[in-house]
Parts: sequence; structure tokens; C-alpha cells
Amino acid sequence: MKSFLIFLVAMGIIVTLSDAYCFSKMYKPGEANKGCTLHGKLYPFGEIARTEKCFKCSCSQETMRCCSLFHTPTDYDKENCKVIFNKKSCDYDVVQKSDPSRECFVSSRVG
Repeated sequence: MKSFLIFLVAMGIIVTLSDAYCFSKMYKPGEANKGCTLHGKLYPFGEIARTEKCFKCSCSQETMRCCSLFHTPTDYDKENCKVIFNKKSCDYDVVQKSDPSRECFVSSRVG
């Protein structure tokens, strides 16, 4: 129990220091025999560099831990620019509404 508490504190510190959105999914004994399921897809045990929905994950029989590979823009010119999710790069592009080929300046993002 003591080591589990230390683990939770360490994960809390790591999550607050990182920029990415992260989550964990705990499995009951015997529930994840063939791998981990995320968004309806089965992933193998081990490290998953990139899922279909742009997460980096670690899969074990006990837990699946995932963090986003994208950061959501929060501070940009909302009147003249729009946000488009780019599945190829797993990130958001902020482009001009009048000319989507031109990028907009983004001063902050959250994960």
C-alpha cells in the first residue's frame, strides 16, 4: 500500500510537470489478457508510440497509461483565425479564416 501511495504521488508530480493531457485506465485481474482497449481498438502489451487518436500509451495487464501528442491552442486571434486538427502531425494548426494556407501566431497552448 505504501509503494502504491508513493507511485500515485510520483505520477501526480509527473503529470503536473508535463504539457500533455494524460490519463490511466486500471484493469481488473484477467480483464486485459490480450492487450489494452482504447477507443474500441485493441493494442498489444508494451509501448504504443501513436494510437489512431494521437495518444502515446503504455499497456500492461494491470494498467493502460496514455498521454496526448497534441496541445490545444488557447491564445490566438479568434476573430481572424480558426483551429484545424491535423491527424498527420497529431496537432492543431491555427490558420487564417480568409486564407487557410497562412498560419496564425499562437502564444499559448494547453495539453
